[in-house]
Amino acid sequence: MSGVEKTRYSDEELQEFKQIILQKLEKAKADYDLLRSTITHTESNDIEDTSPTFKTLDEGAAILSKEESGRLAQRQLKFIQHLEAALVRIENKTYGICRETGKLIPKERLRIVPHATLCIEAKDEHK
Repeated sequence: MSGVEKTRYSDEELQEFKQIILQKLEKAKADYDLLRSTITHTESNDIEDTSPTFKTLDEGAAILSKEESGRLAQRQLKFIQHLEAALVRIENKTYGICRETGKLIPKERLRIVPHATLCIEAKDEHK
């Protein structure tokens, strides 16, 4: 039996990954909310600011940070969606299986990138 490669992770292993994903999801959502509030806060700040010199100095930074925050918020949202999709795969018991090779993605990789759908070999081929 030991020679046979596992085709999927056990329910216990899936539960372990589920905990990792839920923790990451919680943090990702908190980060996303923070970014969103940064974006809306900079918009309301523009009107309230009365000091003209400060306003000119700060405007460049505010515009950049709003754009950057917007980009980061988008990336964060994508990350949240990937994590949520990973939870669905856990429910379907297809989690951790490379979508290209059908092999199991090593646990070490999944612990670092819990939403991974490709093993390293398949990922390298994509580059």
